[in-house]
Amino acid sequence: MRLPRPGPRFLWRFLKRLTPTSLFGRSLLIIVLPVALMQIAVTYVFFDAHWQTVNSHLTEGLAGDVALVLQTWEEDPSPVATKRLQARAQANLDLSIAFQDGGVLPKGRRASLFIAVDRSLRKALAERIDAPVWFDTGRYPAYVDVRVKVPGGVLRIIAPKDRVFATRGHIFIFWLTAATVLLTAISIVFIRNQVRAIERLAFAADAFGRGADVAFSPHGAREVRQAAKAFLAMKARIQRHVEQRTILLAAVSHDLRTPLTRLKLELALATPGPRIEAMKADIGEMEHMIEEYLAFARGEGGEGLETVRLGDILAEIVAAAARSGVGVAVDGPPDLSARVRPGALKRALTNLVGNAASHAGQVRITARAAGGGVEIHVDDDGPGIAPDRYDDAFAPFSRLDAARGPNTKGVGLGLAIARDVARGHGGEVTLGVSPMGGLRATVSLP
Repeated sequence: MRLPRPGPRFLWRFLKRLTPTSLFGRSLLIIVLPVALMQIAVTYVFFDAHWQTVNSHLTEGLAGDVALVLQTWEEDPSPVATKRLQARAQANLDLSIAFQDGGVLPKGRRASLFIAVDRSLRKALAERIDAPVWFDTGRYPAYVDVRVKVPGGVLRIIAPKDRVFATRGHIFIFWLTAATVLLTAISIVFIRNQVRAIERLAFAADAFGRGADVAFSPHGAREVRQAAKAFLAMKARIQRHVEQRTILLAAVSHDLRTPLTRLKLELALATPGPRIEAMKADIGEMEHMIEEYLAFARGEGGEGLETVRLGDILAEIVAAAARSGVGVAVDGPPDLSARVRPGALKRALTNLVGNAASHAGQVRITARAAGGGVEIHVDDDGPGIAPDRYDDAFAPFSRLDAARGPNTKGVGLGLAIARDVARGHGGEVTLGVSPMGGLRATVSLP
């Protein structure tokens, strides 16, 4: 099998994987990367075009002095001439000379921190001196040790290290590094302040989406403040819409309940009979439909978040189902708690349990902690729903399903209300295949 050749798209995907995903990381990369590349380029040019050139001249100069000292000593190696050469070299060349009678050259050498210095010095000594030479630039902090094999021993020459390379070159590197670190620190401070404003806006939007009210004031860059002001204006419009809808629903609820109450009273006073009982059933169904309509439209009704034990809510749901003749089993840790709107969550789970009970013989609720949140499974042993119809089941007023048949007890809002409640908590409701053979409805809460 022939593998595809790397191309521009492959390189772009590879670089994209290496790129930070956060705004803070990308902004910092945009500022720091060019500065770092510039510093690296300047440093490379400095060392290649200036520092190495200076070091080459220095090492050539030292090699020439060593060659001169060696030649002078070979012309007259007597002790008197050697002492005279030592004095002159120390005074004029700043070199310390010593003859080691019967000495040999060392075998090893301590590597210098700057390999280029050793390479340049080795080349210069090899060009100027034919005899075996050994040197060490890393043993002494301020000196260079050069030894030359001569007849009868070794001529040792100690030279200051600044005769070999520019000792001030590291200061240039230090200032470049310090400038890069300083610019990076300043960039981090400024970018962090800008990103914090965006993070606060995102937090406020997320909290508002979950129904919580967080105090928020625009700050940061001009564009961020404009986005924050637009968000606050949108939030105010949505809140006004919700308030108007709540007032309208309260009026509709009152207007609808009043004639229904009169009809129920008239039927209660009427002579009992099959037609009266049928009319009572119709009125009861109308009341149930109105309650579902209002529950769906009302949403969470401004209920606040509370930290509650899920076991208590599940116990109330099981008790209510038992009063309706439905047996529900519960499985889960009794001390499992979550920060939710108790009334809204109870309404959502009640709808799921009622939906399961209307199509199955056995219903089980399982609660467990998962992924830093909570998962509540409602399983049944009914016929289930085809996977390709899961999305249709959540559609409001959807009452007909090929697997379960028409929903004659409701108006098709149970799953829609449950999903609306879960999403209002920042979670979700999903459908799947139950281990009991029927449908599994999973409520995931953060």
